Amino acid sequence: MELASSININVESQYMDEQSSPANDRYAFAYTITISNKGNEPVQLLTRHWLITDGNNNVQEVRGEGVVGEQPIINPGSSYRYSSGALLDTAVGTMEGSYHMQSQSGQQFDAPIAPFPLIRPGAVH
Repeated sequence: MELASSININVESQYMDEQSSPANDRYAFAYTITISNKGNEPVQLLTRHWLITDGNNNVQEVRGEGVVGEQPIINPGSSYRYSSGALLDTAVGTMEGSYHMQSQSGQQFDAPIAPFPLIRPGAVH
């Protein structure tokens, strides 16, 4: 099995009303990501790469080490879950990207993160 296909990434996103200020074009979103290792060897998340697109098609690119200050090792059959957030200038947008990972045997690969929506409730009719 190809290593990237052994990594399952599930995303849940929500609008954060109390941290948003629509009058100032500030829309806050939280997302929780669960990374599951369906393979047969441990993998470590080394870096992240995000493309955050707002409703005006402005793209913000984010690259960095690990996630929330960690470079977790995910054992076979285990999952790693974390929460983070994003700020947009519009009430709707999307995020997508990838995690650069390394298997215990030293093979590096990218695990893709499919696009997911960031939508303020009531913004899309």
